[in-house]
Amino acid sequence: MMQRKTFMQALVGAAVLAASALLATAHAGPRLDRIMESKTLRVGTPGDYRPFAIKTDTGYSGHDIDLIEAMAKELGAKVEYVPTTWPNLMKDIQADKFDVAVGGITRNVTRLRQVDMLPGYAPFGKVALVRAADKDRFRTRESLNQAGVRVIKNPGGTNEAYVLQNLTAAQVSTHDKNAEIPGLIAEGKGDVMITETYEALHYARVDPRLHAAFIDAPLTPVNTLGFMAPADDAEYLRVLRFAWELVDSRGAVREAAAKWLK
Repeated sequence: MMQRKTFMQALVGAAVLAASALLATAHAGPRLDRIMESKTLRVGTPGDYRPFAIKTDTGYSGHDIDLIEAMAKELGAKVEYVPTTWPNLMKDIQADKFDVAVGGITRNVTRLRQVDMLPGYAPFGKVALVRAADKDRFRTRESLNQAGVRVIKNPGGTNEAYVLQNLTAAQVSTHDKNAEIPGLIAEGKGDVMITETYEALHYARVDPRLHAAFIDAPLTPVNTLGFMAPADDAEYLRVLRFAWELVDSRGAVREAAAKWLK
């Protein structure tokens, strides 16, 4: 009798666990449910970082824009772009202003402690954008960190962190609009912009007054960029990661790199 009772208790316990699992599944994924129901994926981006995401009068374009549009299509959703800034990027995603952030976001431990990030792409290092006329002046790390060097930084990102940590002897100023800084360097209103491989290459390619320094030997170890997502819905993250893997397997990541990063 005791064995039969124990067996029945085990059956009841298993049934309760199964029911709990089904209930959890039915109520899991509130962010994913919202996206599927509204058929809208809210995408936050500063929109000022060529060639990954740039806002123009006609909308958004760039490497990351192509990829997030392809991912949204796999989700059966349209993209709704939400403007943000580098200083407010983490605060805005944690305040649920958007479902994913794109636009040349460096993957690092500080961010991963607070949010999730999709697989890395576009290996890069920190480099310097300088005037072509000054390329012989800036050949070493030490040459950047001099009292007579005018560094212009944008606030809130890893480029600013590098400047504040490593260029303590230089004359450092802040300009809120990242996309305007290369023009300021070209016009002689500053000497150095610390940025990343692909942005420096882009501006040096489109403006002959500029030179991308340290491309072959970056100022920092190689890292990757990645899309940033809230970590509040495991089901959403699973599906979002699958969408990335799907467009990657179909060649979209490779095609975006060929179009925007070469």
